Amino acid sequence: ICSRAIGCDHAFIYLRGEVAHAYRRLLRAVAEAKDSGLLEDGFGLDGDRPLTITAHAGAGAYICGEETALLDSLEGRRGHPRLKPPFPAAQGLYARPTVINNVETISSLPGILARGPEWYSSMGTEKSKGHGIFSVSGHVAHPGQFEAPFGITMRELIALAGGVREGHELKFWVPGGSSTPIFGPEELDVPLDYESVAGAGSMLGTRALQVFDETVSVVRVVTRWTEFYQHESCGKCTPCREGTYWMRQIMLRLEAGRGLPGDVEKLEDIASNIAGRSFCALGDASATPVLSGIKRFRAEFEAGYTTAAAELFPYAASAIVESAR
Repeated sequence: ICSRAIGCDHAFIYLRGEVAHAYRRLLRAVAEAKDSGLLEDGFGLDGDRPLTITAHAGAGAYICGEETALLDSLEGRRGHPRLKPPFPAAQGLYARPTVINNVETISSLPGILARGPEWYSSMGTEKSKGHGIFSVSGHVAHPGQFEAPFGITMRELIALAGGVREGHELKFWVPGGSSTPIFGPEELDVPLDYESVAGAGSMLGTRALQVFDETVSVVRVVTRWTEFYQHESCGKCTPCREGTYWMRQIMLRLEAGRGLPGDVEKLEDIASNIAGRSFCALGDASATPVLSGIKRFRAEFEAGYTTAAAELFPYAASAIVESAR
C-alpha cells in the first residue's frame, strides 16, 4: 500500500539478524505475497512494474535503528549515522528518495483503508489517535504484547498482564524502553499517549514497558542499561563514545559497593555532557536512565559508596581528578 502510494517498485524490510525465527517467517510471507500475485504490475512511477520486496537481516547493531545508520547497513557499509541534511526523503538509499517507517506504522495502513479513517480516529486521544502495540515485560504474571488504543494507562495494562507477580509490589517502571525517564507507582494512571507521557516527564517511545518490583536494585538495572549502550555505541562521536565508557566504569563501581564520594555527581556531569551533544539519539538514550535514576533514587546510588573510600577521600572530587592525573 505504501509503495503504491509513493510510486516505489523496491521495498526493503530490515530486521536484526539475531531474530532468526522472525526472519524465516518474513521470507515466507514475502514469497507468499509474490506467488499470490499481490506484487504484480501497478508499482513504480509509471505504474507498470512489479514490486520487489527484500527482507534484509542486519548483523546485530542497535545503532541501525537510527534511520541513516540503517541505510548505510543496507548499502553494505558499517552502520554509522549520517549527517542530515540531506534527509532520506530527498537522498536516501543509494542516494535515491526513500521513505523510512517503523514496521508498526506501515502495518496500520490496511485497517485504516478497510474500515476508514473515522474508525481509526475513534480510538485513542484527541492528539494521539488510533491504537498501538504495548510490550509489557518484567515482573508481571503474564508478560506479552497488548494491542490497545492510545490513552490506556499502565494500571490497566498491568491488570491485563495478570498484575505484578504475587507477593510483590511495583517499585518503578519505564514507559518507552530503557532510553526513557523512569516512572514510579504515582504515574500508573498517566494516559499512555505521547502528550500525556511527555507532560509527566518521560517519553512513550517504543512502548516497551518494563516493570520492576521492590526486589530490584535501581543501580543494578541502570548499570545493565549503561553497559548495553556502551557496547552498542558506534564510536563515531566523542560525547557518546567516551561518555558511555566512563558512565559504565562508575556504574559498575557503585553496583559493587566500591564507589567514591562524588561519583554520583560525576555521573550527573558526564550524562549531562552527553545529552544533546551526540551525533545521534543513542547518546541521549544512554544519559536518560542515569539522570532519571539518580533523580528518583539518589540514596540508592549513594549507598554504593564504600566506608573506606569516604575516609580516604573526604574531598572526593579533587582527589579523583588528582588520581587520574
